[in-house]
Amino acid sequence: MKFSIGKYTFEIISSTEVELDCVDSSVVSAYISPTVSYQGITYQLAKIGDLAFYGCKSLATVTIPLGVTSIGSDAFYGCSSLSSIAIPSSVTSIGDRAFYYCSSLSSVTISEGVGADACNRIRNVNAG
Repeated sequence: MKFSIGKYTFEIISSTEVELDCVDSSVVSAYISPTVSYQGITYQLAKIGDLAFYGCKSLATVTIPLGVTSIGSDAFYGCSSLSSIAIPSSVTSIGDRAFYYCSSLSSVTISEGVGADACNRIRNVNAG
């Protein structure tokens, strides 16, 4: 089941967790809360889904909260204004092309504890 809060659409993936599914392409700065409430139930944000921020060309800053375990394939594809991002230690998986065509991305901060496999997925960030 999917639901929206403001410019963000979430998908319920378990009785306690949601995935950030889609973001309005007009978002410039994204602070993603570690929890969201829907119909009286509070969910933990566990994943940033495939294509979640795809093509958000004006997105300049994003805060990924501790607790997120996965960043999906193409999650930030084409976010050409994104200049820096911090990956929290809870992230264990980063999908293919997660930061592809992020042509302004000059700083990626990876917290201690992020697995080597996830780190190896961060490539081609300045293509284009």
